[in-house]
Amino acid sequence: MALRLVAWESTAACNLACVHCRAEAKTDPDPGELDTAEVKTLVRDIASMPRTAPGPLIFIISGGEPLVRPDVFEIAAYSSACGLHTVVGTNGTLLDRTTVKMLLEARVAGLSVSLDGPGPETHDEFRAVPGAFEDATRGLAEARRQGLPFQINTTVTGRTARHLPAMLEKAVELGASTWDVFMLVPTGRGASEAGVSAADYERILAWVAEKSVSAPIQVKVTCGPHYARVWRRRVGTEGGHPARASLPGRAGPPRPPTGCLAGDGFCFVSRVGDVNPCGYLPVSAGNVRERSFSDIYASSPVLGDLRDPGRLGGKCGRCEYGEVCRGCRARAFSMSGDYLAEEPLCLWKPRTGRPPGVAAPVDGVARG
Repeated sequence: MALRLVAWESTAACNLACVHCRAEAKTDPDPGELDTAEVKTLVRDIASMPRTAPGPLIFIISGGEPLVRPDVFEIAAYSSACGLHTVVGTNGTLLDRTTVKMLLEARVAGLSVSLDGPGPETHDEFRAVPGAFEDATRGLAEARRQGLPFQINTTVTGRTARHLPAMLEKAVELGASTWDVFMLVPTGRGASEAGVSAADYERILAWVAEKSVSAPIQVKVTCGPHYARVWRRRVGTEGGHPARASLPGRAGPPRPPTGCLAGDGFCFVSRVGDVNPCGYLPVSAGNVRERSFSDIYASSPVLGDLRDPGRLGGKCGRCEYGEVCRGCRARAFSMSGDYLAEEPLCLWKPRTGRPPGVAAPVDGVARG
């Protein structure tokens, strides 16, 4: 339950028109978006919450495209001054010498930049704007020049999956500290974007697990909670593998990944103040215009549901990996209407009665 990350959707406005966009972003901001004073109240409230999780409390400024919001630098500076580890999630196209300098002056700790292909052919099609790849990579070069750390996010869909090896190479080439592989959740405009099959999903997670211990940068997965199971069995000590040593340039060996954090360590605040368990799960736990974020986080029944693995339905509810995985609650909701339903893209056959952390036979992954 300890809060680790909060993402604030700063605006609906964006200069791109990405085919998978959760927010269904558009050219102009929505009426009723939280104003500067309201966001500062939110930031103060988050910063005042007890710190019971290790590491800093991370405040992610997302969108839309946050760099089109006029007060974004003021809010970032305020968040940093309140002691939050402030990160900006951007498409990268608006990064230039001045913008990067202002982000550094606001004490932004890092950027999260989306690239969905190793070249313009794939990325520009995905982002629906010609020149998006060139603009984003030029922006990343400027961030690198000025010493502003960044990670690269890549969304896995039917059209991008085959480019993953080249994308990892591109992330390393561009100087990213981390490559984050986002498994598509079919919500927003992403509902009409073809994903990958459950079998391909499993193969991709296995490939990412191998790269997580061999790549020269950190490699991780978002919105793919059964990666927690795949990683432990494929490269972790549970599968009989020795603990991996740190690679050059890394702070330490890879840590075992966690599963779905929706509502349990992570929350999302929408542009109009709704608190959702995550940005892909449009179920409101409350609104910060009516109650404080800290009160919502502590007492919302929706969040309480998500924190109890015993409430999970289907095979997730009887799975030995339930505590570390939990299945993607947003994907379950988007495909069934029930955020406690079983993960629809997991092939694992639970071995009931086996406690978490005990190795299960390799044939637990279904064939065909």
